[in-house]
Amino acid sequence: MAANQVLKNINLFVDGKGQAGQLQGFTPPKLELKMEEYRAGGMFSSVDIEMGLNKLECSFSLFGYDPEVLALMGVRSGTGTPYIARAALEDFDGTVTGMKYTMRGKMKVQDHGELKPGELSPLKCDLSLAYYKLEHGNRIIHEIDVENMVYIVDGVDIMAAQRAALGI
Repeated sequence: MAANQVLKNINLFVDGKGQAGQLQGFTPPKLELKMEEYRAGGMFSSVDIEMGLNKLECSFSLFGYDPEVLALMGVRSGTGTPYIARAALEDFDGTVTGMKYTMRGKMKVQDHGELKPGELSPLKCDLSLAYYKLEHGNRIIHEIDVENMVYIVDGVDIMAAQRAALGI
């Protein structure tokens, strides 16, 4: 089978403002289960027990130094900035499918790198996220709302029983 769902292009929206023509790259959150090794008496070996997810982080780089983006560093507690990355995936037959990363969080690193005359010096920003949703076409693949204890995987709310047990 020919190549399908190949990333062809991407755009980023920072606090609602599109960065088309400015985006050098975007690194989505790495979803990684937090695991604890467990071995009790009567067990022949250890097993891993899932203990939630590791912290959600992502990053992006822009060629421009937009003052609105620069001003997002140091946003006060209790607030989060919205970020949306939209990607265009293309199949070998020309069919295009959208992929959308919706995020909310705080800028924790703003790296200007080394500034040199006559060379591009992208602005690299690292984010710590409290909310993340990945949509592929019309399908929600992941939705994670850390503060409200929501973890949805392909339409199944993994945390629903725990929220109910806790009265949340």
